[in-house]
Amino acid sequence: MERILIVGAGGHGRSVAESIELRGNFQIAGFIDDSYPEKKQVWDYPVLGAVEDISVFSDRAESLVVAIGNNRVRKALFGKAKASGFMLPSIIHPAAFVSSRAVIGEGCCIMAGAVVGTEAVLGSGCVVNVNASADHHCRLEDFAHLGVGVQLAGGVIVGDSAWLQAGSSAGYGVVVPDEANVLPCIGLLKDCVTCKV
Repeated sequence: MERILIVGAGGHGRSVAESIELRGNFQIAGFIDDSYPEKKQVWDYPVLGAVEDISVFSDRAESLVVAIGNNRVRKALFGKAKASGFMLPSIIHPAAFVSSRAVIGEGCCIMAGAVVGTEAVLGSGCVVNVNASADHHCRLEDFAHLGVGVQLAGGVIVGDSAWLQAGSSAGYGVVVPDEANVLPCIGLLKDCVTCKV
C-alpha cells in the first residue's frame, strides 16, 4: 500500500488523517509538524520532524498531504513538497459527495459532508471543509478554503488563497477576489470588492 505523510498535526491534520484511515487507500507513515520534538506521537503515528525538514522525509513515503488551514502556509509547503518529489493526492472523506463531472486539482482536502457539484472546478491545494458546498459550475482557484458550513450557489468564483470562514455564503455567480478573508456567517450577494486582506 502506498505510504503518505501528513503535514500538520493540529485539528485539520487529524481530521484529514481520519479521512485517510476511512478510505483505506494509503498507509499513514506519520505526521510532520512544528510541535516536534515536544510532540512525538499522534494516536498510533509518529511525529517525524518539523515542517522545514519536509525534503528529508522523501524516503518515508511516496505521497504527502499538506493539512494546514492557513492558505499562505499551505501554499508555501505545497510548493516545497512538490519540489521534494512527493506526489500530492487529493484526500476526499468517504462521506463527502463529489460529482463525477467535477474537476479536482492535486492536494485538495474535501471533508465529511462536503458537496462539490456538477462541473465545479477546484484548483490545487483547496480545502472544502465539513458540510461546505460548492454547487454546479463553481470555481475555486488554487489554495482557496471553504470553512465549515460555507455554501456557494452555482457559478461562484473563489480567488487564489481566498478564505470564506465558517457559515458564510455567496449567491449565484459572485466573484470573491484573491486572498479575500470573508468573516463567519457573512452572505455575499454581489462581487466582493472590499473583503481583500
